[in-house]
Amino acid sequence: TLQILLAEDNEINRFLAEELLKGLGHEVTTVQDGRQALDALARERFDVVLMDVQMPRMHGDEVTRRIRAGEAGDPNVPIVALTAYALKGDRERFLAAGMNDYLAKPIDMEELGRVLARIGSVGKGTE
Repeated sequence: TLQILLAEDNEINRFLAEELLKGLGHEVTTVQDGRQALDALARERFDVVLMDVQMPRMHGDEVTRRIRAGEAGDPNVPIVALTAYALKGDRERFLAAGMNDYLAKPIDMEELGRVLARIGSVGKGTE
C-alpha cells in the first residue's frame, strides 16, 4: 500500500484516478492545485505524488521544482507527471523539471500499475 498524493484540478479526472488508486489498495489524498500540493506535502509524508502538469495557479513542473528545492516535505519524494499532452520532448522536459516518470491521460491501468510498482520497490529499498 502506497500513500499517494494526487494533484489534479479536473474534478472528473481526480475522481477517476482516486477510484483507480483506491481499487489497487492505495491510500489517496487529493488536492486541486499546486499550492495545495505543497501544503499537503508540508503536513504529511507521501510515497509518491501524481502531479497534473497543467494546473491553475501553479503548473506541475513549478511545484516539482519547489519540492526538489526543499520547500515542502521530502525533496526526494517520487513525482509522476500526469499529462493529456504527451508530445515528443515532454518526457525529457518532465525529467529535467525533477519528475521521476510520467503517465499520459486518460490513465492506462497497466501503465499505472507498472509505474507504482517500480516506485514502490524503490521506496521500500531505501527505508
